[in-house]
Amino acid sequence: MSANHRSLAPDEIRALEAGGSHAADWSKVRVAEGFAPSAVRRCRFSGTVHLGAFRKPVTLHGIEIPSGLSDSHLHGCTIGDDALIQQTNLLAHYDVGSGAVVSNCGQIVVEGESAFGNGVKIEVWNEGGGREVPIFERLSASFAYLIACYRHRPGLVAALERIAADYAASKRSSRGTIGDGARLTNTLILRNVAIGPAATIEGAQKLENGTVCSKPEAPTTVGAGVVAHDFLIGTDSVVDGGAILARTFIGQGCRVGKQFSAENTAFFANGEAFHGEAVALLAGPYSVTHHKGTLLIAGMLSFYNAGSGTNQSNHMYKLGPIHQGVLDRGSKTGSYGYLLWPARVGAFSVVIGKHFTNFDTHHLPFSYLYDEGGKSVLTPAVNLFTVGTKRDGDKWPARDRRKDPDRLDLINFPVFSPLTVGPMMRGLADLKELYQNAPRDKEFVHYNGIAIKRLLCRTAIKQYEIGIRMYLGGVLAARLESGTSLNPTSAAGAGEWVDLLGLMAPKSEVETLCAAIERGEAKDLASFETRLKALHGAYAEWEWNWVCGAWKDWSGKPPAEMSREELARAVDEWQDSAVKLNNMILNDAEKEFSPTTRIGFGLDGDPAARDADFEAVRGTFEGNKFVKGLQKDSEEIKARAAKILAKLK
Repeated sequence: MSANHRSLAPDEIRALEAGGSHAADWSKVRVAEGFAPSAVRRCRFSGTVHLGAFRKPVTLHGIEIPSGLSDSHLHGCTIGDDALIQQTNLLAHYDVGSGAVVSNCGQIVVEGESAFGNGVKIEVWNEGGGREVPIFERLSASFAYLIACYRHRPGLVAALERIAADYAASKRSSRGTIGDGARLTNTLILRNVAIGPAATIEGAQKLENGTVCSKPEAPTTVGAGVVAHDFLIGTDSVVDGGAILARTFIGQGCRVGKQFSAENTAFFANGEAFHGEAVALLAGPYSVTHHKGTLLIAGMLSFYNAGSGTNQSNHMYKLGPIHQGVLDRGSKTGSYGYLLWPARVGAFSVVIGKHFTNFDTHHLPFSYLYDEGGKSVLTPAVNLFTVGTKRDGDKWPARDRRKDPDRLDLINFPVFSPLTVGPMMRGLADLKELYQNAPRDKEFVHYNGIAIKRLLCRTAIKQYEIGIRMYLGGVLAARLESGTSLNPTSAAGAGEWVDLLGLMAPKSEVETLCAAIERGEAKDLASFETRLKALHGAYAEWEWNWVCGAWKDWSGKPPAEMSREELARAVDEWQDSAVKLNNMILNDAEKEFSPTTRIGFGLDGDPAARDADFEAVRGTFEGNKFVKGLQKDSEEIKARAAKILAKLK
């Protein structure tokens, strides 16, 4: 954008008027050096207007068009070099960047002073209120988690609210921005909306009080029929297909469309939302809902997949919609799955059917929850050995769409971690106690609101033990391979871990962070983000410290006190458990190639034609990429174990 502007020369004014343009006061229209009146046709100017030089063409819909202004009303605007403004009824109080395009639009205006969506408080997780999150351009999932969940620490909440308010205040202006290279076409109304560089707004119906964050390396798109007010959309995201957003935050790398509607909702990195509805939803990274008839309400979740027709109830028709629920990371709900809030589902669990009781299975992760005769029944640990869980762990890092180098959500991806194995160890102890104390004539035992078949407790105990040995041994094996000391680096990492909507950290370290914020040691957003990055960066070190303590609980000795024989035994158990787990997953995968799965193939042929048709479409078990990868993983585990054991001799 040109830095200096001058008054129009008399001959330039005459040329502009000859081209059909008019101004209430030509003295308020100033232009950059190199400005040519021929680039402006049939425009109306009011207020103070600054125009750039229009030398280079722009490309719109694959067509090269000369830059300049035509058939538009500009009030109080600054237009950058080589921009194109055409057929726009009113563009008021905007600074338009170089090379930007505004074409065939209705009203694009700033009315009064605005923070462009920054500072709007949205009522997430609990529709009745009390967990409001102020949205702003740099809102992260972890910031939202702390301010929504830690209401028992009013000093922390107040400090975080000040940080958000200060950021919002820094964005307040009576002028809007349309960034360099942005494209606004066929859009009816934009009121108090900031548009980032290289953004595309095409066919949106009505956008009010919001910001579309965008960068050339991470462009954002808002498409046809979108209606949004009090909103923020992060970089690398696409919102289109008639989506309706009200008091909603869309994070980086998200996809929202196909008439999805959201109110008082936040989706963070790489979320996907189509067809359905979200109300008071706090959706951490990789939350996915694709189907019609799905309502996600008053829940907190992450790494989640919603089946068609998923629904929850947060209203008992007594004191209002005051109930809330949690699906720990990695959970799924099957088609027409129903949950009665309040409830909490353990990590990497699958919910099937309708559940009318309140329960908490946090300490029994990797489970299946189903309804049997109106009773909520849990099969613990069974999801440890499914193809889906393994694929989820592999696919999430590979599906990170965020091209923005400034990634706001800090994410730890491992499926097995202190966050999930800690509850497994607690759940293992609970299952042993349940099994030992339950009368032998009882079919079910009861645990935190759900039923478990008594005989399956014994199976689940063995399965959790495999998972725990696999994880603890795997971390120990990696430590032995590195040659690093087996002593913990510090006490940090011990005890319970928590999930800050994607970021895993020891609860004690999160408490330390909260206390520092309360003391005023992280007064601004930059300080908060620095401390959060420190939490994220310390994961490997703190994980090792936790594993040291877990080994002591598991075997009676931490790794540093184990003899070479004990270390070798631990590595052997890791190898056995890891390979056994992989083999069980392979057995689960092989079911996808069974005769039953071939129903409908080779419709007009014999069994040979059926098999040939199946293999042409689905391939073979032996040739499947996932299967081959898992088999290779088992061989690598064996090779690694052999090398470590050789060193320990």
